[in-house]
Amino acid sequence: MELTFRLDPEDEITGKASDDYPVKLATNSCSIGGVPDDAHPDLFALAAWTIVAPWTRKRITFDRAISPELAQAIHDGWGIEAGPVGVESRPAGSTLAISYSGGADSVAAATMYPEAPFLHFRRVDHPRIPNRWTHYRSDVLAELATKTGRELTTVTSDLEFTLAEPRPGYPEHHAVAAGALLLADRLNLGALGFGYELGSRWLGGDRYVGHYTPDNPMWAPHGAWGTLFAVAGVHIVLPVGGVSEAVTMRLALQSDLKDKVRWCLRGTDGPCRTCGKCLYKELIQAAVERRPLNTPLTAQSKPAQKWLEQPPYGGQEMVEYGLARIPGIERTLFAKALDYFEATEESTSWLDHCYPPAIDEIPAQWRDQAAAFITANVGFMTEAEIHRVETWGL
Repeated sequence: MELTFRLDPEDEITGKASDDYPVKLATNSCSIGGVPDDAHPDLFALAAWTIVAPWTRKRITFDRAISPELAQAIHDGWGIEAGPVGVESRPAGSTLAISYSGGADSVAAATMYPEAPFLHFRRVDHPRIPNRWTHYRSDVLAELATKTGRELTTVTSDLEFTLAEPRPGYPEHHAVAAGALLLADRLNLGALGFGYELGSRWLGGDRYVGHYTPDNPMWAPHGAWGTLFAVAGVHIVLPVGGVSEAVTMRLALQSDLKDKVRWCLRGTDGPCRTCGKCLYKELIQAAVERRPLNTPLTAQSKPAQKWLEQPPYGGQEMVEYGLARIPGIERTLFAKALDYFEATEESTSWLDHCYPPAIDEIPAQWRDQAAAFITANVGFMTEAEIHRVETWGL
């Protein structure tokens, strides 16, 4: 499927995603492969909106009629007039699928719903935009996804090359679901599960805020994106939205998919171990496994520089968790961070349990299974631990 869009005079090629991250437009077309051409019009419109939202200022006109409910949700969420209007809304399906990225968080979410099919987004080259990110090996993850043994549908797309700056990527985080949305009718999808965890859902993540955020603009069910997806009959579900990255790491490494966990796509035979993401995930894995940090990076390495500065840090809760549990952390590149925290196992123990409201916001059809899994494998937070979440960063 080809998507071509034209900016209105008041639109701009520079914009911001929903987390206020600046993005610049590179081109006005992209393609999505492996999808049917007969999806409900609301699904086409929502898929397109995940790509063009950052640059749209007043109105969007689709090439087919959409439901009045979808048009209203776009207006309520963004103040954008959408149309034309003229079809009934899409009823929700009954299947929950996992948007599978292969990382620890995604694998943990998949472990919670072992019967859920996988939908995998694979970046491919754009016919007109040069690939400035050749070290990103999307082919490696796609091959690993085929080896999971799960029912798998892979969608190919060059939509990430619509970004000129800061680099190829999703205009909105939700654009990873563009292919899944176009397959929703074919697969009877009523929900799409993402691997976003406690930090991303409730603690502000590392890009837009640094405090407790119940009204998270991207992932709250009652937020603009949550409402829009629900109107299109595909609920956003965060199975591990109430647990920390320490818990998702433990669940992933104990799962049947542990050999397929892959959070870095810069290497071919495994994580590169030298990028910032590898360093951060090594901190978490070492803390979970109660072992010394194992990284070739030093305090002089570029990825280490932000840990030499004063906090706040992105993922700060996990930094504190690691400082409290990794033997010999004072002899590593994280030594400077010890000057800013008095982290102990007791003070970070809340990160070993689940924040209950995260389960409550899963649609009823899939909630009990999540609650049973958390009860059996994680446990819920006490009132004191809940208070730690709800006063984070305040």
